Amino acid sequence: MTALDLGTTAMLFVTNVLNGTVRGRRRYRQRWHSAANRVDDSHGRHACENVDHDDWLRISEKTDPSALVIGPTGVGLGADGTLYVADTLNNRIAAIDNAVTRITDAGTGVTVFGGGALNAPLGLAIAPNGDIVTANAEDGNMVEITPAGTQAAVKAVDVTATGAGVLFGLAIRPNDPRIYFVNDGNNTLDVLH
Repeated sequence: MTALDLGTTAMLFVTNVLNGTVRGRRRYRQRWHSAANRVDDSHGRHACENVDHDDWLRISEKTDPSALVIGPTGVGLGADGTLYVADTLNNRIAAIDNAVTRITDAGTGVTVFGGGALNAPLGLAIAPNGDIVTANAEDGNMVEITPAGTQAAVKAVDVTATGAGVLFGLAIRPNDPRIYFVNDGNNTLDVLH
């Protein structure tokens, strides 16, 4: 998931690959949910307004004996309101423009980048310079891609050499060049400098 903090309102963007695929449905649709949360500052309470934008994006997903479900997992929101999605099965990064205000279907999104050093992208985060950083499931590498669709860097990160999707959660703080990531292969929270 990723979020946009607007002060008194926040928008949360969530992928949901467990939307019936494990119950054996034959047609799968990706669901995107945008939840707005209003804060009542006068009493310090939170009042929630849920806005459900169902079927904004339809990206491939499938059941898999080693991973339960393979489908889009990583998402990141660019400064211009573009939502970037790690499309694992199709080995690409997809984009949804105007994600903050969108109320229409984005189909399968627009491919920003595919192939190259991508190898089943999972986790995804947006760097302070606006680039897209993703972690590969198959080889444990991180790949940096510009919003214009150019591969900027590749870094071998999985020190356990297990691959198989051990690099999953990515986080990048504003104005901080470090990448925080979860490595399920050795059960650690690591930092890439």
